[in-house]
Amino acid sequence: MTPTGNTRTRAVDELADLVRPAIRAVSRSAPRIVQGVALVLTFMALFALIGAGLDDRTISANQAVAQAQVLDGSTFFRTLVQFTAADGQAHTPELGVFYPRGLEPGTTVAVEYDVTNPDLVRVAGRTFLSGVLPLGVGIVVVWAIAVPYSMWLRRRRL
Repeated sequence: MTPTGNTRTRAVDELADLVRPAIRAVSRSAPRIVQGVALVLTFMALFALIGAGLDDRTISANQAVAQAQVLDGSTFFRTLVQFTAADGQAHTPELGVFYPRGLEPGTTVAVEYDVTNPDLVRVAGRTFLSGVLPLGVGIVVVWAIAVPYSMWLRRRRL
């Protein structure tokens, strides 16, 4: 074998010796990593609900109602609407409308908005409570997958 081939083999072996302990550590920690990811997703869902509740409280404190046109260009993540506020100005909130389930472009819908900040707008009659069931189901599914998977990883390790 040539000296360069011998050097390459030695370098690969040294790299493998460096990486093996890290792989073992991750393998030992895998059940906790899975549970940690589930915990992070749970907190994200809870913070989303808390944020929606705070936005609803802000809207309710300075509430006005208007008719809004649902615009084209809406996506799964945001539904664009345009409405005329009490001050006579047309508003198209950049982040879209809260709780847009079932809205189709071209339709008109009643919206409630914050007079002091017309970018905070929700579909009239809908609140953060609309998201409790879907997020709750999502959290249950995450944990229904995470718990058995982490238990399987733990048993496999023993």
